[in-house]
Amino acid sequence: MKQTILVVDDEQDMRDLLQRSLEPDLNCRVVTAGTGEEALKKLSDSSFDLVLADIKMPGMGGLELLGLIKSQHPQQTVVMMTAYGGIDTAVTAMRHGAYDFIVKPFEYDALLVRLEKALERALLIRENRQLRIDRGQRDGLQDLVGNSTIMKRVYETIRTVAQTDLTVLITGASGVGKDLAARAVHQLSPRRSGPFVAVNCPTVPEQILESELFGYRKGAFTHATQNKIGLFQEASGGTIFLDEIGDISLAMQAKLLRVLQEKEIKPLGDTRTISVDVRIVASTNQDLAAKISRGEFREDLFHRLNVLPLRLPSLQEHVDDLPLIAGHLLRKHCAALDRPLKRLSPELMEIFKKRAWTGNVREMENLIIQGILFADGVEIQPAEVGLGGPQEAAAGIPTGMDEELLRLTYKEAKAKVLEAFNARYIGRRLTDTGGNVTQAARDCGLERQALQQIMRRYNISAENYRQ
Repeated sequence: MKQTILVVDDEQDMRDLLQRSLEPDLNCRVVTAGTGEEALKKLSDSSFDLVLADIKMPGMGGLELLGLIKSQHPQQTVVMMTAYGGIDTAVTAMRHGAYDFIVKPFEYDALLVRLEKALERALLIRENRQLRIDRGQRDGLQDLVGNSTIMKRVYETIRTVAQTDLTVLITGASGVGKDLAARAVHQLSPRRSGPFVAVNCPTVPEQILESELFGYRKGAFTHATQNKIGLFQEASGGTIFLDEIGDISLAMQAKLLRVLQEKEIKPLGDTRTISVDVRIVASTNQDLAAKISRGEFREDLFHRLNVLPLRLPSLQEHVDDLPLIAGHLLRKHCAALDRPLKRLSPELMEIFKKRAWTGNVREMENLIIQGILFADGVEIQPAEVGLGGPQEAAAGIPTGMDEELLRLTYKEAKAKVLEAFNARYIGRRLTDTGGNVTQAARDCGLERQALQQIMRRYNISAENYRQ
């Protein structure tokens, strides 16, 4: 959806000029108003990403208009225009909430740069607002990130299974967030006020897993000097999450089967059973059907667990969500590590998009943590997370070119690879934007003038991509 700008100026020629120029160059929609009163009416009827207003106007001046806009629309991004003699007034405007100001007469390219930055700020505000709305609608799903169709189906499945008290089996590869999905099921369920107890089955030695889950009585074994309540009892009234249940032994599987069938546990050393009021959510990254065929997993336990199946997709299945996930992880870990907010460089983002991600989101999370800790600047570069080596560089080389490159000097080969990369990368950006250089520059993370310089250097014409 195109961003919208409201231009407020009492001079008709200026309004017309800005409308004709900005719409194609910023790929936006421009609406004009000749007075402050007209601008306020249009702001009350529609929403605008940016207001570009002159300070000196007859009747309601720009400062008064700014004050009313900020009182009625506090998040509105406003850029003020002023003549050379009005710079002090413009500074006052910024103190009262204007995002920026530009001095008339202005260089058009300079105006574009200032407005692009203002529109980026407006876009960020809109995305944050939408994110808060989405999170409010999603409730307990705030830690699962993604707007793709496949992730929306996951959210709907979680909402549905959460409203029941039946057993859930979450499947998916390592690192896809099965623990987050389990917590979401609990948080959206009628048991949300009860405890959520997570048990990472593979990390608990088999000889003590039973006592951890079911508890024991004093004297049950050598070091049992007092009674101990098991995790099933601790989870009473809530949810117990058995993470990676496919790794437990056949003997432990038999004991869990009895719990699922009878809703009762027997602590070690006790002669009586104890009823437990608990909802069971289990997960596995293994193919349980294959384990059943090999005699490594009980088929009857599988059917008891798999009442409500929930499959989480690998990162490769929803790679379009990668920028959202990366942004979420950057915000989360920059705050946790008390570091300034960082972002991925365009080069690193391209590598991320092409990466296989065998470790899924957890693998990406580890790389992002490394980048936050080791990156020198605001942007995390490939080398700062150990990427950008030969295997990544090769992704930018057209098939068959590597043998040709070996016949060239290093300088010649580097120039050829850069030419091929820029032709493919910028060509794709221009294709996606219909030849709009300003939008393509924004998508590249570059200033418009910087992209134009690169295009001139590699003889790339935007006209070839305009329809």
